[in-house]
Amino acid sequence: MVTTLDLAVKTRDAHERLNGQYGVDPIRGRVDPMHELIGTILSHRTTFANERTAYQTMRERFPTWEAVRDAPLDALIDAIKTANYPEIKAPYIQNVLTVLIAERGEANIDFLRDMSTEEAMDWLNRLPGVGPKTSTLLLLFSFHKPVLPVDTHVHRVTQRLGLIGPKVSAEKAHKLLLSYLPSDATVLYNFHKHFFWHGQRVCFWYNPNCTGCVLNDMCDFYQTGRTAVLSSTPIRKNK
Repeated sequence: MVTTLDLAVKTRDAHERLNGQYGVDPIRGRVDPMHELIGTILSHRTTFANERTAYQTMRERFPTWEAVRDAPLDALIDAIKTANYPEIKAPYIQNVLTVLIAERGEANIDFLRDMSTEEAMDWLNRLPGVGPKTSTLLLLFSFHKPVLPVDTHVHRVTQRLGLIGPKVSAEKAHKLLLSYLPSDATVLYNFHKHFFWHGQRVCFWYNPNCTGCVLNDMCDFYQTGRTAVLSSTPIRKNK
């Protein structure tokens, strides 16, 4: 029977291998935490290039956060149209700005730096459309809090490895994987970035390059014939 200790050891071993594969970097986030917050909302289910274009166009058309908040919805949707689902993201952005400015008097979240991790997570998760992925990315990248973002790539790679169960959601994986790792922001940043990159470059969504993977000897998915049905990936079709 696999124990929690076994999973923690395996998680750290996988992390060390990816450190060797990709190198260890200091935390790099956007200079402006508000950019990180709104940019992360825009980034959901789109590419970095499309997110960047959407953000730049939005700020060119609406130079202040109050202007973004008060923009006609159709105009904001058009400004961020390069990001997928702009009709969903635009109301989220305006609602976040409405709540933030009403509560704090300005569109500024630097106060999160002085909060405990738990307080900052709770505050962010009260914002409309903000969940664990957005909160953890912001707190780790901008404020170096010891949290672990789990996006679709991190979820997929860790689930295939067997670090989390086959039905564990990305939301539940945040706390589960965090419990296996040191409470160190730099370690968690590199874990997130490396598993993210590995999902982009090797452990693809549909046809992963298992033979070229440095983790294949410890990967449950590969070792059991790539037939497992996992919540992070589609049901595979027999050829």
